[in-house]
Amino acid sequence: MTPAHLRCMESGGTSESGLGNYVSLAELAAELKVSVQTIYDLRSKGRGPHGFRVGTQLRFRKAEIDAWVQRMELADERRHAGGAS
Repeated sequence: MTPAHLRCMESGGTSESGLGNYVSLAELAAELKVSVQTIYDLRSKGRGPHGFRVGTQLRFRKAEIDAWVQRMELADERRHAGGAS
Protein backbone atom coordinates (compact mmCIF):
# COMPACT_ATOMS: atom_id res chain seq x y z
CA MET A 1 0.00 0.00 0.00
CA THR A 2 1.35 3.39 -0.95
CA PRO A 3 0.46 6.87 0.28
CA ALA A 4 -1.99 7.10 -2.62
CA HIS A 5 -3.86 4.11 -1.22
CA LEU A 6 -4.21 5.90 2.09
CA ARG A 7 -5.78 8.94 0.43
CA CYS A 8 -9.28 8.21 1.68
CA MET A 9 -7.98 8.44 5.25
CA GLU A 10 -7.28 12.14 4.79
CA SER A 11 -9.76 14.33 6.55
CA GLY A 12 -9.13 17.68 4.94
CA GLY A 13 -6.28 20.14 4.97
CA THR A 14 -3.46 20.24 7.43
CA SER A 15 -2.18 23.08 9.52
CA GLU A 16 1.39 24.09 10.26
CA SER A 17 1.14 22.30 13.59
CA GLY A 18 0.40 19.02 11.83
CA LEU A 19 -3.08 18.73 13.33
CA GLY A 20 -5.30 16.78 10.99
CA ASN A 21 -2.34 14.62 10.03
CA TYR A 22 -3.47 11.65 12.09
CA VAL A 23 -6.07 8.88 12.06
CA SER A 24 -7.81 6.85 14.72
CA LEU A 25 -7.30 3.16 15.33
CA ALA A 26 -10.73 2.43 13.84
CA GLU A 27 -9.96 4.49 10.72
CA LEU A 28 -6.64 2.71 10.21
CA ALA A 29 -8.21 -0.72 10.65
CA ALA A 30 -11.05 0.13 8.27
CA GLU A 31 -8.67 1.43 5.60
CA LEU A 32 -6.53 -1.69 5.80
CA LYS A 33 -9.66 -3.88 5.95
CA VAL A 34 -8.50 -5.64 9.12
CA SER A 35 -9.93 -5.74 12.61
CA VAL A 36 -8.94 -3.30 15.32
CA GLN A 37 -7.66 -6.36 17.21
CA THR A 38 -5.26 -7.13 14.34
CA ILE A 39 -3.67 -3.68 14.74
CA TYR A 40 -3.44 -4.20 18.52
CA ASP A 41 -1.87 -7.64 17.97
CA LEU A 42 0.71 -6.31 15.52
CA ARG A 43 1.62 -3.51 17.92
CA SER A 44 1.97 -5.91 20.86
CA LYS A 45 4.44 -7.96 18.77
CA GLY A 46 6.42 -4.83 17.85
CA ARG A 47 5.30 -5.10 14.21
CA GLY A 48 2.62 -2.40 14.13
CA PRO A 49 2.68 1.31 13.46
CA HIS A 50 3.92 3.66 16.16
CA GLY A 51 1.05 5.57 17.70
CA PHE A 52 0.24 7.82 20.59
CA ARG A 53 -2.62 8.19 23.02
CA VAL A 54 -4.91 11.13 23.43
CA GLY A 55 -6.59 10.24 26.69
CA THR A 56 -7.70 6.67 26.10
CA GLN A 57 -7.82 6.96 22.31
CA LEU A 58 -4.99 5.70 20.10
CA ARG A 59 -3.93 7.87 17.15
CA PHE A 60 -1.43 7.41 14.33
CA ARG A 61 0.37 10.05 12.30
CA LYS A 62 -0.13 9.53 8.58
CA ALA A 63 3.62 9.82 8.01
CA GLU A 64 4.18 6.95 10.47
CA ILE A 65 1.55 4.83 8.72
CA ASP A 66 3.30 5.42 5.38
CA ALA A 67 6.67 4.48 6.91
CA TRP A 68 5.18 1.38 8.54
CA VAL A 69 3.58 0.23 5.27
CA GLN A 70 6.91 0.76 3.50
CA ARG A 71 8.70 -1.34 6.16
CA MET A 72 6.15 -4.13 5.67
CA GLU A 73 6.55 -3.99 1.88
CA LEU A 74 10.34 -4.20 2.15
CA ALA A 75 10.16 -7.09 4.62
CA ASP A 76 7.75 -8.93 2.32
CA GLU A 77 10.00 -8.35 -0.70
CA ARG A 78 13.00 -9.70 1.22
CA ARG A 79 11.04 -12.75 2.33
CA HIS A 80 9.96 -13.56 -1.22
CA ALA A 81 13.35 -12.75 -2.77
CA GLY A 82 14.97 -15.27 -0.45
CA GLY A 83 12.91 -18.06 -1.99
CA ALA A 84 13.48 -16.97 -5.61
CA SER A 85 15.88 -18.94 -7.80
